[in-house]
Amino acid sequence: MDVIDVVVTGIGLRCCLGNLSQTWQSLLKGASGIKYHQPFQDFPLYPMGLMEHQPISLTDLTQTTLADALIDAHLEVPLPDCGVVIGSSRGYQGIWEEFARQNHQISLDKSPYPPLSPSLGLSDSRNPHPLLSHWLDTLPHQSSIIAARQLQTTGIVSSPMAACGTGLWAIFQAVELIRQGRCERAIAGSLESPITPLTLAGFQKMGALAKTGCYPFDLHREGLVLGEGGAILVLESAEVAAKRGASVYGKILGFGFTCDGDHLSAPATDNKMAQIAIKHALERSQLRPQDVDYIHPHGTSTRLNDDREARLIQSLFSPNVPLSSTKGATAHTLGASGAIAVAIGLMTLRYQQLPPCVGLQTPEFDLNFVRRSRLASLNHVLCLGFGFGGQNGAILLGVNR
Repeated sequence: MDVIDVVVTGIGLRCCLGNLSQTWQSLLKGASGIKYHQPFQDFPLYPMGLMEHQPISLTDLTQTTLADALIDAHLEVPLPDCGVVIGSSRGYQGIWEEFARQNHQISLDKSPYPPLSPSLGLSDSRNPHPLLSHWLDTLPHQSSIIAARQLQTTGIVSSPMAACGTGLWAIFQAVELIRQGRCERAIAGSLESPITPLTLAGFQKMGALAKTGCYPFDLHREGLVLGEGGAILVLESAEVAAKRGASVYGKILGFGFTCDGDHLSAPATDNKMAQIAIKHALERSQLRPQDVDYIHPHGTSTRLNDDREARLIQSLFSPNVPLSSTKGATAHTLGASGAIAVAIGLMTLRYQQLPPCVGLQTPEFDLNFVRRSRLASLNHVLCLGFGFGGQNGAILLGVNR
């Protein structure tokens, strides 16, 4: 049985650099959207990839990014049979943190309202807490529900979560829906508004937050910089896209996903499962390591990830293959980072141009980092993503021929 080719006909992207076009142009110039912000009084100034001065609404981000993707794909709603696979690693965590904070203050003030249930975070149904009047709209899967309503679809709706590998997982699941014949078109991606007090405190306690900026693979890198944003792709079978004369960015070829099962947050040092994920992606794409023309690594600018990822790439690929992380420009959007990486990978294929590794000044590793944007002959791009819990993800993209 022939494998159905799945192509990308539309991209919606939003991050601290702007929309898709703005982000791409800024990347080519080596510009960064990271600035110092202090959205919460209890925390000092940190470099962040905020889209505005305060964390963005995840609902607004979802609606805007999806609208961009549909316009780019020249599609109009309703799309009643369209599949939806939209993930998020943090979801509406920020709103729940605010619920908890305000409820704590109300309890201190001896408000007549009852305290929230410690097990569910909900109030007594006999006297509902006013802060949670719309709690059903803040559950982790809400972005996929918002997207489905916006599309007016009755197709399959899914909301995966795999830490910082969420975006890659969402795209792979949507590709499988099309290849299995469960739909001919699907939207897929991930979105995050992750800059919250709890997230900041967690990474701060781990010693993982950078104090001045994001410098992937640099000898003097400090840690990650948190950012917000996301990307949504319009995926279609090649046949459907051709019938409507759609413009195509590229194909989603193969993918590989594994889990270390080694540590709660740190990556496995032996890279065994990560190597398997990349090998599976190559096998499913019917490619060899030497066929990969460009690698978009996870490249978080943390000590552990960059060291581990550099050794991983060196173990499988030629030292001549170009690579660049774009988190020095967009910051680390956690669960949305994989979807943004694939969107950027597709832009490299469309324009045959490599973006630089923004923030890199003194490379620590012997790899062919792209230091300035340049034209290149590109047929295949590899996007990598890794996440807490030992998540390893790899997706290969190809030009549409």
